[in-house]
Amino acid sequence: MNNNDYGKGYFDENEYRRGSAISRGLSGVFGLMFLGLLLSAATAHLTYTLPALSNLVFGSQGGFLIFLFAPLALVIFAFPRVWKMQPASAVLLFFFYAALNGLTLSFVFFAYDLGTITLAFLSAAGMFGVMALYGALTKADLSGIGSFLMMGLFGFIIATVLNLFFRNDMMNTLITYAGIVIFLGLTAYDVQRLKHAMNTHPGTGVMVLGALHLYLDFLNIFLLLLRLLGRRR
Repeated sequence: MNNNDYGKGYFDENEYRRGSAISRGLSGVFGLMFLGLLLSAATAHLTYTLPALSNLVFGSQGGFLIFLFAPLALVIFAFPRVWKMQPASAVLLFFFYAALNGLTLSFVFFAYDLGTITLAFLSAAGMFGVMALYGALTKADLSGIGSFLMMGLFGFIIATVLNLFFRNDMMNTLITYAGIVIFLGLTAYDVQRLKHAMNTHPGTGVMVLGALHLYLDFLNIFLLLLRLLGRRR
């Protein structure tokens, strides 16, 4: 037997275990993200149906701004510390964030009819699923496109803020389409980055931060599609 043929078909147990660990990790991330979205939706619907809760959130401008920016404060100040937290505390932080986000997301039920919300959600789920699968399976390195998408995200935010003053309908439509493309691209990029992170730094911290990133990717795709479909009450 030729020495060059030795080892062909050899079963690499370490590689198999590493691949299995990454698969389990990704499953955990998507499961956590799904539960977070479910909690946000339940909180949003509860806020919509309970006048006392909706008045608490939307009753005053100051109160609304507190509920609006509280999740952002958690992302900036609390989530970077998940590496030092106990696993249960890190997961609870994510669920607290999702519930807090749901309070202000209740505006969706006030502003749009249920048919539009359902269509936007199913469309977002389909698009997100395709890009997440691509990010998990592709052999191409998405790090270069990730840097480009991050620049695009900053441009998207600046254009969105500027259009609050100009209120140009055509610009609003272009910004919305651009935002959908950006967050779909970020979905694939974030999933691939998660695979690499789990290979080098497995643990609850990676899972929670990964779930946060994918939660935000999906949520933004959903809200942008809702704006595009746009049959308001």
